[in-house]
Amino acid sequence: MNGTVLPLFPGIPGGPELLVILLIAVLLFGANKIPKLARSTGEAMGEFQKGREEVEQELEEIRQKKSENRTEEERARLEEEGTEDTSGGPSTDEGTETELEAEKES
Repeated sequence: MNGTVLPLFPGIPGGPELLVILLIAVLLFGANKIPKLARSTGEAMGEFQKGREEVEQELEEIRQKKSENRTEEERARLEEEGTEDTSGGPSTDEGTETELEAEKES
C-alpha cells in the first residue's frame, strides 16, 4: 500500500466536497434563502414518501385480493372434486354400512 486514501463510495461526496457545495449554495442563493430551500426540499421529500407509501399499500391490497381469489378458486375446485364419485362403487359411508350389516349377519 502506498498510503493513498481512496473514497469508500466514489460517487458520493465526502466532507470537503460537501463544504464546497455548501459554499457555492450560499453564494448562489444567499444565506437567507437556504433555510427556505431546505424546508421546501424536506416537504417535497415528505410528499414523495407519502405518495410512495400509498402506492405500496395499494399494491399490497391488490396482491391480497389476488391471493384470496386463488384460494377461493382452489377451494371451489376441491369441493367439486370431493363431491364427484369417481370410484364407480358405493361411497365410503355406504360401503361401511354394508360391511357392518354383513358382520352382524355372520
